[in-house]
Amino acid sequence: MYFKFSLRYNNGELDAYYRLVESYRNEAGRVCHRTILNVGFISKQYTPEQLNHVAMLLTDRYQRRQSLFTVDDEQVLAFAESLWQRIIADKRLDIEAYSPDSRQVDADKLRHSNVREIGSEWLCHHSFEELKIAEVLSAGGFSNDQVQLAATQIISRAVYPASELKTSRWIKENSAVCELTGYDIDKITKDKLYESALRLYQLKDLLEEHLSHKTSELFDISDKIVLYDLTNTYFEGAYKQSDIARYGRSKEKRNDARLVVLALVVNIYGFIKYSCIHQGNMADSANLSAMIDELTHRTNATAPVVVIDAGIATADNLEMIRAKGYHYLCVSRSKLKDYRATPGSLTVLLETKSKRQVRLKAVTTAANTDYYLEVASQDKYSTADSMRCQFEERFEMELRKIATSLERKGGVKQLSKVHERIGRARQKYPSVQYYYDIEVTAEDGLTATAIHFFKNEDQYQKRQATLGIYFLRTSLSLTDEVVVWNVYNTIREIENTFRTLKTDLDLRPIYHKSDTGAMAHLHLGLLAYQLVNTIRFKLKAQGIHSQWSEIVRIGNTQKIITTQGTNRAGITIGVRKCSEPIESLKAIQSALLIKPRPFAKRKSVVHKPELKKIENINHQPFTPM
Repeated sequence: MYFKFSLRYNNGELDAYYRLVESYRNEAGRVCHRTILNVGFISKQYTPEQLNHVAMLLTDRYQRRQSLFTVDDEQVLAFAESLWQRIIADKRLDIEAYSPDSRQVDADKLRHSNVREIGSEWLCHHSFEELKIAEVLSAGGFSNDQVQLAATQIISRAVYPASELKTSRWIKENSAVCELTGYDIDKITKDKLYESALRLYQLKDLLEEHLSHKTSELFDISDKIVLYDLTNTYFEGAYKQSDIARYGRSKEKRNDARLVVLALVVNIYGFIKYSCIHQGNMADSANLSAMIDELTHRTNATAPVVVIDAGIATADNLEMIRAKGYHYLCVSRSKLKDYRATPGSLTVLLETKSKRQVRLKAVTTAANTDYYLEVASQDKYSTADSMRCQFEERFEMELRKIATSLERKGGVKQLSKVHERIGRARQKYPSVQYYYDIEVTAEDGLTATAIHFFKNEDQYQKRQATLGIYFLRTSLSLTDEVVVWNVYNTIREIENTFRTLKTDLDLRPIYHKSDTGAMAHLHLGLLAYQLVNTIRFKLKAQGIHSQWSEIVRIGNTQKIITTQGTNRAGITIGVRKCSEPIESLKAIQSALLIKPRPFAKRKSVVHKPELKKIENINHQPFTPM
């Protein structure tokens, strides 16, 4: 209970008219107020502090609680007693409502309703607050309502990545995310979610720069190494009227669909520093310059090392990186031929996480002054050898088809045509054809009669000796082979980033039919990824290396539920409470240093309706139509 006042005229002057008010939650969970007593004009008799003490005494007396503080003010005690007698005389409160008997409810009439998932949403909401995203949105012109909707949408994207229509249904029927963000669940529609995504995309640069610096600040990360790579995702449908959707080489083998390219710069811990969206037919080696220019104000290192894959490491790109004052580390696009071991260097043997051996050896070449590291990998050897066997089998099958054609009636026997077929086979399998010797015999120099082929052992052995070997190239002045190897292997982190975005956060395919909608869709996924990576980074530090989909599965075991029952006083009491987390979820919450439940209990009360006698009713006869 508490006192509430409104200004009214008292003897010709404005004065505070006080009422004693009770607050409670109704069945819908909304806070309601009910006037218990009209107290009157008392501002000149009691101070605000005295009125607070009176309200505290009345509340403790009503709820039969022992007060932690004693009140010695006789004026306060007397006023509280007079108000209590008025409450009893006017029956303004059910005095038995807080008695032990009144708390007993009929177990057969207990009802459980509005069961929703809250565990995963609670993890993401904590990360959203930790990253201070709401402050950036407010500074960018978002209203409080829009900030709450944006928080709801980003968290929903992380936990349940789906279309706006499916997301709106999930929020209304499955999730308690609105109870965490404060957004009115009745306002959720697919159109509002779509508009919210577009508003978020308008603040892309502001959000990206803030998150880049915030994650480095939170976890004390120095961006001495950054990783750059590209991936693409495809559109469902024709989508002909677009400036960005183009046919290209799909990494998902969807060459029938139009693509869009997503370029990312991340640090070695997977946090995004910069992102850009390009046309789907852009080559991997294009548009690196713009990314390099952004590194100055997106990272906290003076000149980070840029780690790139072989597809991007063209001579022009490497020269451009150097010209801008940065260092690079990459896989050489071509295998070195004229090289030798660096004097004084030793061959280093390492064991990878998959228990396979890697041999490292520093080498030099007269072509340039970069540091080169020869890497011989058992895993790559096994893969390359398997592909070699497969290509050899297919190439020999093509040659046998040509030989069979020479023996079959009606087959192609014209010598020039046979050589054309052999040439096409060589063009189709260039990695193996060069160590095959092929002989064609002919009659009169016009008609082929037989074809013979065999491997050139010298060329074959040279090929075998280079399987599984590649070269790392860097502009850094390093002498430790293991350091170079470890720095390059950080590129695995950007591969994990793409995997999480595409698989766990459903970045593919794109169903939007406008360029702005498609880019807003991708940007929303990147924002959700920042929450996900923040959670996973902290969990990895505590030895929990679960994939995001597994973390969501564990989080979804925690629910929030409303239980209602009627006590002996006829008052319906509703309690909304979170379930206890299972042990695996407790471990995750403990590692993240968050409470096991977002809130312990929310209580709602439905009072018995007050029956009032209605007088002076004009009775009118009922006339049938």
